[in-house]
Formats: sequence, structure tokens, C-alpha cells
Amino acid sequence: MPDLENARGLIGEARRAVASDRDAAEAVERCARRLDEPIRIALAGSLKAGKSTLLNALVGQDIAPTDATECTRVVTWYRRGQAASVTAHVDDGTVAAIPVTRNRGRLGFDFGALTAERVDHLDVEWPSRALQSRTIVDTPGTASLSTDLSASTIRLLAPEDGQSGVDAVVYLMRTLSAADTGMLRRISTAIGGGSGPLGVIGVVSRADELGAGRMDAMMSAEQIAARYGAELSRTGLCQAVVPVAGLLALGARTMRETEFRALTELARAPAPDLETALLTVDRFVRPDVLPHVEPAVRSALADRFGVFGIRMGVTLIRFGITTSSQLADELVARSGLSELSAIIDVQFGQRADQLKAHSVLVTLDHVLSRAEGTDADAVRASVRRSLADVHGFRELRLLNVLRSGGAGLPADQTEELARIVGGHGVDPATRLGLDPDTDRDVIRSAAVAAAQLWRGRAAHPLVSADASAACATAVRSAEGVVAQLDTVADRADVSM
Repeated sequence: MPDLENARGLIGEARRAVASDRDAAEAVERCARRLDEPIRIALAGSLKAGKSTLLNALVGQDIAPTDATECTRVVTWYRRGQAASVTAHVDDGTVAAIPVTRNRGRLGFDFGALTAERVDHLDVEWPSRALQSRTIVDTPGTASLSTDLSASTIRLLAPEDGQSGVDAVVYLMRTLSAADTGMLRRISTAIGGGSGPLGVIGVVSRADELGAGRMDAMMSAEQIAARYGAELSRTGLCQAVVPVAGLLALGARTMRETEFRALTELARAPAPDLETALLTVDRFVRPDVLPHVEPAVRSALADRFGVFGIRMGVTLIRFGITTSSQLADELVARSGLSELSAIIDVQFGQRADQLKAHSVLVTLDHVLSRAEGTDADAVRASVRRSLADVHGFRELRLLNVLRSGGAGLPADQTEELARIVGGHGVDPATRLGLDPDTDRDVIRSAAVAAAQLWRGRAAHPLVSADASAACATAVRSAEGVVAQLDTVADRADVSM
């Protein structure tokens, strides 16, 4: 995958090549600015898939409205800011400040006389550490590829000109429908630019509902996610699919002490009585059920955690959880959010520079394709050569295989393989299991030795074809470390 320095160099060449073309020159400058911004990650998917709830869970704060109001029908950019503010960019080119409201504890944005049809997008600045290194874009749900509601999402993620407005996508689905696969195909083409889904993760959302809130609901969801993941990976539309119970994740990350005490009170109820009460939400909140806990308190718990979350929370308390922080940590892990966050970190966070560079070069390729002159053609040829490096895609695909227990290698080699291909970090020292302060020459020697080791494993006569291919990917990763270190050394020599 191309790096930032390579992309900056190509942008410089493109500036000179299109200097006389005002529109192309402005597009090149937008590419340059984008390299210096945080990585752009979009949440996309079908209607009512739980995108806003998942966004809040990832950030750990209620910053995105979840009610089906005007604001959920507009593309909304969430960026880090010094203070909370919401700005509407209207279709006539003007901007308007949007007040933030609270109604019965729920966040909302007051559009006033504006409607979703008149707003191009919302820009939300929020003082959150989670937004320091990434910009998250919440998109309207996609019912089909032809509805008006889907149009703004498609314009952002997979426009006709092929210049996607984001670097990566977390795609939420309730089931794997034809509309989902169609949208994923458009997204992976726009973002990958022919290299495959470099930045696409799938999420089986509202996973607890697949098992009707039973204690084994997430196990069922994991099996479904594995099936979807195998199908989408085989067709080249997605790198990984994980199940997440978004409501439980959000409730756990923002748990209040009063909620922990209420769950503790519920845990004191006879197990048969509680199970009967949890058959439905309507039954759970009835005044004549579980009289030792106020109906209003039970209603609030159902709203915040759902039946599955209440059942899971009570069970954990009965098994010895004694503090709200312990319970919150356990519920976050069991919601699937921890696994999703780890995958986002490995595939997006640690590869942010490469993904941004790739997105910019895909856009630059389109800009140069419309520019006239042999200089533009020459720069475009260089851009396309950089885009042809799809090793990053192979690493991500292999990590997904390893996460599913594949590759056919012994356990110790599997862990070593995950590390060398960037599963724990993409800097040279981490890939080789060395201390970050290790001398460059030592790291380089270790990378050369790793390349030789994995080359030997790939050539072993008894290794399977899949394992041999995995070892070959490790060889290329180790060789990439050597090339990266040599490039840095060459630049240092030039600057001296």
C-alpha cells in the first residue's frame, strides 16, 4: 500500500502537471489537505441497523441522536472540537447553527424550519478523545440502491466519479441481503479502486435480537457473522464480519451507578420470576411484576440495555460482579464491541496513513484521467503503479483468516504470522516482536532473517497450499520492513 510520503510526492508532481487547469488544480489541493486530516471512517448500512447507537458506543458518549428524526436522515460528520457545536450545510450554500437538545434524556438536533431534504450534511464538533485521530461519518440508512434516502449515502461513499469521500467503512447489516451486497460492491470498488476492500468491515448489528435476547444470543450471532464473513471475503467485498449488540455496548460504556444498583436489586429476585418477567419488554415493565423494583426504573433499564443486556447483567452479578466498573467492562466485552474496536484499530487506526494515501491516490487517478497533456499522463502512470501495490489488502485478508482459526499452521507460528503481517501494529519493531527503541540495523537484520525463515516455511514440501500462501505473505511483509528502513536511511543521508 502507498505511504504518505509517496502520496505527497505524487501530489507535488500532479500540481505541476495540472497547473493550467483550475478545476484539476483545486482537486489536487483538496487531496493534499486530506492527507493532513484524521482518517475518515463512515458507518453505513440498512435502515434501523443501529448506526447511531454504534457510533455512540464507539465514542463512549451520547453524541449522535438515535431517534428516527430529521437528523438521522442526513449525512453527519463527527469531528473533535474544543466545544460541542452542530452546523448545517444547506443546499443553497449557506450554513446554519443547529441547537443541541435533550428530551427525556435523549440527544437531538433542532432543525427548526429546515428539513432533511434541504440539508446537504451536518458538521458536528465534539470534545471527545475518541475523535482525536479519526473523523466518523454517520450516514442515512440504505433501503435499496434507488431510494432517495440512499442517494446522499451513495454520493459520499461511492459516487459516480469514483472519488469516495471516506477512507474506510464499517457496514452494518441485520441480514445479508441483495441490497447489502450491492452496496458493499459499490463501496469496495470506490474505496479500494480495484485493490479490493482495503477499508471495509462488516458488522452483524443488533446481534442480541437474533437470539430473541436469550443468554446464548451472541453465540448464534457469531455463527451468522462467520458465515457472512466467509461469503463476503470469498467474493472480495469485505475483510471481516463481527457481531455487535450495539444497545448493550452503549449502555455498558455509559453505565450509571444507579443502573448498577437497579440490576443488583433485580439479581435478588427469584430466578424463575425474573425469567418470566423478561419474556417481553411489555411484561417486564408492568407494575405488578417484580414489585421490589419501581416500574419506571425497569423501563429505563429496558430502554438502555434491552432484554439481553438486563439478563446478562443480572447473571454476571449473581456470579460475583460487585462493582459497576467491573460489570461495565464485562458487558462491553460480551457485546462484541471490544472485538470490533480491536479490528478497527488494526485495520483502520494502525493503517490510517496508508488508507488515507490510498484514498487520495484513487481520487488523484480520477482527476488526472480528465486532465489534458503528456505530463498528466506520466504522473497518472506513476499513481497507478503505486495503487497496484495490494500487499496491504493481502495482509488484512490473512488477518481475517487467522482470526477465524485458518491458515493451517501450528499455534506458535500462527501468532508469529499475525504479528509479522501487522496484527499487533504496523511499525517495523512491533512486526518483529522487538522493543520500539531497538537500533535500526538490528531491526533490519531481524527482518532479513524473518524473510528467510518464512520463505523456507513456504517452500516446505509438506505444507498445504493455503499455509504456503500465508507464509509467502509474511515474506513480503518482512521484505517491506527492510525496504521501509532502507528508504528512511536513504532520506536521512540525503538531508545530511
